[in-house]
Amino acid sequence: MSEVYSASVTAPVNIATLKYWGKRDTKLNLPTNSSISVTLDQAHLRTLTTVSTGPQYLASKLYLNGHEETLNKPRLVAVLMTLKELRKEVEAKDPTLPKFSDWNLLIVSENNFPTAAGLASSAAGLAAFVTAIAKLYQLPQSFSEISKIARQGSGSACRSLFGGFVAWEMGELADGSDSKAVEVAPKSHWPDIKAAILVVSADKKDTSSTSGMQITVNTSDLFQYRIKEVVPKRFVDMKDAILKKDFNAFADMTIKDSNSFHAVCLDSTPPIFYMNDTSKSIIKLVNLINDQSIANGEGLIAAYTYDAGPNAVIYYEAKNEVKILSTLYKYFGELPGWEALDDALLAGVKSVEGPIIGEDAFAASDFDVSRLILTGIGEGPQDTDVSLIDEKGEPKFLTA
Repeated sequence: MSEVYSASVTAPVNIATLKYWGKRDTKLNLPTNSSISVTLDQAHLRTLTTVSTGPQYLASKLYLNGHEETLNKPRLVAVLMTLKELRKEVEAKDPTLPKFSDWNLLIVSENNFPTAAGLASSAAGLAAFVTAIAKLYQLPQSFSEISKIARQGSGSACRSLFGGFVAWEMGELADGSDSKAVEVAPKSHWPDIKAAILVVSADKKDTSSTSGMQITVNTSDLFQYRIKEVVPKRFVDMKDAILKKDFNAFADMTIKDSNSFHAVCLDSTPPIFYMNDTSKSIIKLVNLINDQSIANGEGLIAAYTYDAGPNAVIYYEAKNEVKILSTLYKYFGELPGWEALDDALLAGVKSVEGPIIGEDAFAASDFDVSRLILTGIGEGPQDTDVSLIDEKGEPKFLTA
């Protein structure tokens, strides 16, 4: 049997604090506005991808979470063609290299979180897909250059090419060559950023992000104001807040931008509803937490944000972790996810006494949440020795 060449990587989820919504070019996935995100810890949210090649593969195949998926989607075809062309350039400079660019690929991916449920699975998936192939092909391009390729497959995937705080610069050129991801600040700049994700629904979305964006672009009057007036200023201000580690400003803009994003979805025809009643109750709870903090002269200590789904992501600083999680524990203490905390921190969360914030404001039915994911800011794609393809070149599935 021919030799099997393979490479494995993991790639993270990123959750935008300044949302990307709307495309000026659907084929190249060029956005109508720049965006900013936080990369989350891969211990809790990551895609693991192994890719291998060899002359024995009769066709290219993709497996996701144990199931074969088509590789014939136009975006994936475009991504693969671009990567193969870059590999050809490498081979042209060194004729002794094996001709990977002529061979088919076996790609096997697994997520450690629900797929297509508003948790940015496509971003992590495409980032891992592109990074693993780039590693296999030994491409010399920088992560910013590789991010342009990931962008073609899934717009927000380009931001998962970096850790910490990441900006996707929309660019201006028609060919998309200046639309790329760049690091705003690494994880080490502000490592105390934490995130609590309340998984409201693990079901697939009623309206996909791709179709929802185009509905909004074509029908929302508010959308034009958002991309021309609101986002450009907020892009500058949010980067400044991150660099200054000004959580109050960061939280204020994160909350406002989430609200703005969902407002343009509601302003679309027909209106698009990504949040549900539980989502709204969580917003109310975060507002009550912040109201109490403001009354104590501390400013905003929690920031909610919602992507194209009902799941809530709540950002906060480590110094306020016990304060915030003790409130969440009162409402969601029976749910899975708390085991992610170390014993001392969990004991501290459970031991907080006194009135419950919002005790009289909610009924039990207001919070239809299935699990928590307690995580924090993380790093970009990582090499790994874990392989989803065996020595014979056949897929193996860790979650099967």
